[in-house]
Amino acid sequence: MDLPPPLSAADKNSFAYPTIKERLPVILAKIADTLYRTRDKIKSQYQEDVSEELKSIIGSCSKLRNEVQTNKVAVPIQDSRDDTQVWNRYLQTATEREGSPPSWFKSAWLYMECYMYRRIQESVEKCNMMKEFDVFGEQKEKSFTDSVYPTEIVMMHLLETQQKIKENEELIPEAFKLFLKVCLWGNKCDLSISGGEDNAQTSSPLEQLDKLEPNILINDSDEVLNHLRSRKCERIDIVLDNAGFELISDLCFAEFLLSAGLCSTIYLHAKAFPWFVSDVTKKDFDWTLQMLGQINHIAVSSFAQLWKERLNNNTWILQVDDFWTLPYDYSQMETYAPDLYQSLQKSDMIFFKGDLNYRKLLGDLKWPFTSSFETCLRGFYPAPLCVLRTSKSDVLVGLPEGRDEEVMAQDKDWLVNGNWGVINACLKTK
Repeated sequence: MDLPPPLSAADKNSFAYPTIKERLPVILAKIADTLYRTRDKIKSQYQEDVSEELKSIIGSCSKLRNEVQTNKVAVPIQDSRDDTQVWNRYLQTATEREGSPPSWFKSAWLYMECYMYRRIQESVEKCNMMKEFDVFGEQKEKSFTDSVYPTEIVMMHLLETQQKIKENEELIPEAFKLFLKVCLWGNKCDLSISGGEDNAQTSSPLEQLDKLEPNILINDSDEVLNHLRSRKCERIDIVLDNAGFELISDLCFAEFLLSAGLCSTIYLHAKAFPWFVSDVTKKDFDWTLQMLGQINHIAVSSFAQLWKERLNNNTWILQVDDFWTLPYDYSQMETYAPDLYQSLQKSDMIFFKGDLNYRKLLGDLKWPFTSSFETCLRGFYPAPLCVLRTSKSDVLVGLPEGRDEEVMAQDKDWLVNGNWGVINACLKTK
């Protein structure tokens, strides 16, 4: 099959161009500004003086910002993380393929954007005392604390729903679709898209569902539910995206799946280090459960306790794999992360959350909008899968002929503003 070219900032009409030109430099500047502004607070968290390390991280991010803005070439990573050689081999292969080292405004957007976050992590990895520091930590914590009201609403609704489906199982399909949609629209809260500016969920997500219903461009929720109910499902996987309210919506969906008897174990996949500003790491996950336990609300505190128990009794299993923070797309998983691929093959359904997962599923290539989702996965069929994604980049497939023009007439930024979503399934397996 002849594949379309990758999205790149070389195309000034693509969203890649303003991302590289504007959004990425803003994210890097915000790191430097935040660390400088909160330097005294950060220093107080360490027993030894971390002034020089803090200065080094700020300097590295400022230098990287200049590299982006002046279209410098990618250089090898120089730290001791386990994945360093993998990144440098990838760079070498890309250099050989392109005939010169990749650069910001010339090369594949997906690679360059991933490379930026790995370079940010490099600045932390080179530290001694601050090796575990999260440069996006403050932003993620604020995103959570600003979303307490909708968190209470969704978790109260979950508690009430659990009672109702105990008494009447016929309510399961409607409730499944509701929590699936809360999970979908939770993906609007993405700090990498807002350049790290506040993007919390502050109003009731349940009230928004009816209004947002026409904005679901592809809705395979019936197909997904039928699949889950047609067999005895042991395991469902959720590949997480953002911390904050989106993580809450994912955990509520995971809890619903268990309480509705749709599976017996949930595997949750988090990132190995801070990634795309707001992606969930294990540290974010643990911190979120700790914070939920401190909220004085009957539903929130009871679920916080229950979810800690689930992690202890392995009805929830949180996993971290370096593959999620490598530059590869998912059609390459079987080759470069065979253990992860084989583990996912044991799943009855994998839910992929968010824009980056969607881009990596489809290779971030310039597919026609009418292309088949199954075809665009290019052989990645470890298990039945479903992507829950609000659109924040140019790649989108599975639309009927002419649908893109209809939506464009309503909303010229429909592909990139996060106001349009897909619940897109592929049940094919190898």
